[in-house]
Amino acid sequence: MSAETANKNVDIIAPWLKGRSMNDWRQQFDSDGYITFEDVLTTPQLNKIRKALAPYLGANVTGRNEFEGRKSNRVYALAAKSPVMAELVMHPLVLRFAEADLGRDCLLSACLAINLQPGETAQPWHFDDSHYQWPRPRPSLGVSAFWSIDATTDNNGATEILPGSHLWPEDHIEGAVAETDFSRIERRDGDPGAREDAVKLVTPPGSLTLAKGTLWHRGGANRSAAARLIITPQYCPGWTRQLENMILAVPPDIARTLPERVQELLGYSICSPFMGYVDGRHPKRVLMP
Repeated sequence: MSAETANKNVDIIAPWLKGRSMNDWRQQFDSDGYITFEDVLTTPQLNKIRKALAPYLGANVTGRNEFEGRKSNRVYALAAKSPVMAELVMHPLVLRFAEADLGRDCLLSACLAINLQPGETAQPWHFDDSHYQWPRPRPSLGVSAFWSIDATTDNNGATEILPGSHLWPEDHIEGAVAETDFSRIERRDGDPGAREDAVKLVTPPGSLTLAKGTLWHRGGANRSAAARLIITPQYCPGWTRQLENMILAVPPDIARTLPERVQELLGYSICSPFMGYVDGRHPKRVLMP
């Protein structure tokens, strides 16, 4: 990236940096494992997102296990659901940090909405790049964005994080996700993961939290009378496998209509020197008419 391009990118995100330098924010990100920006999305943008998700949330399909949340609605493959989601996926503030951590050839690993209904219990502790099964401590292999579409509060299931835990050597902690959390067995033992050092990400609508892939976190319990909605695009290095197979999740006919940067993030891109080619050619050729 040229100095001119880097300066331009900083100018674009400057309103959200609140007078602090990019290096200052990155040092905080590296130290704490997460950072939060408030008032990133406007009320009209939030309304557009809610409208786009309404048909899918209205179906009220709930989670299949403890990890997904038996009283939660999850909507996957969001890039295929509405063009509005592309704006979140390629938001300049998110990409500035994702690319700094993972490289310009990073990919969209997952992109889903999580709507916690009243009565939802706390999720098991987990870290989002655990599927790579690379022993800790190690560098993060992901950046997760948490967009607060609704206000996240102490009572409605705000995401809970363990500050600095991205540097911990532990591959397992008390209350961490287990194989049974992906089964149909319902947990009946209260909240085995309750911790005094957990911090709840209490944020107003339109806020953005970024987290390292190795940061221990979980969805909180919704003890309120209303649902809590967030959207979480997650990014990985270009040389790793995405959690969701984006080339299948977003059909070519839809991918053709998306901005070029989103196409690249889906996988219509090359990780140097030539990882990701199709029949010896650049994968973007597949999208050409």
